[in-house]
Amino acid sequence: MSKQPEMKTITMNQLKAQVEGEPRFSRWYEIDQSRIDKFADVTEDWQFIHVDAQRAAKETPFGGTIAHGFLSLSMLSAMSYETEAKLEGIAMGINYGFNKIRFTSPVKAGQKVRGKFTTLKVDEKSPTNILTTTKIEVEIEGEKRPALMAEWLGLTILEKGADA
Repeated sequence: MSKQPEMKTITMNQLKAQVEGEPRFSRWYEIDQSRIDKFADVTEDWQFIHVDAQRAAKETPFGGTIAHGFLSLSMLSAMSYETEAKLEGIAMGINYGFNKIRFTSPVKAGQKVRGKFTTLKVDEKSPTNILTTTKIEVEIEGEKRPALMAEWLGLTILEKGADA
């Protein structure tokens, strides 16, 4: 099993400078049938559009199976380890949720996706709690429309007395 990459560290000023700045891109991830099947098993969502290639080809407009929308969404964790930095003085980071999530285009089995991350807002809730809002697009290689668009909230808890 692979270990997640080590995230780089940035200062509060560097984090704030990212607001509305250049997007950050992850590598491309292949969403093959094996990954889709494993996700179906973990989530117990075996709807035929995900796991039955022959039936999906015959009964859907997709020409075959497609990934679960939640599989595309769950890939954000891996993608963020490649694109996002941890704030100096961090004690922990918490997935705080989403303002919006829209599944805008299906990911067909065998396609590749990558994350596009743009910092929208950095809100200092307290001296040790920083709430970051990040615009997310999961792009599908070769397609104009993304698989999903979302606003992801991340709560950074700083160590007491940290100068970030």
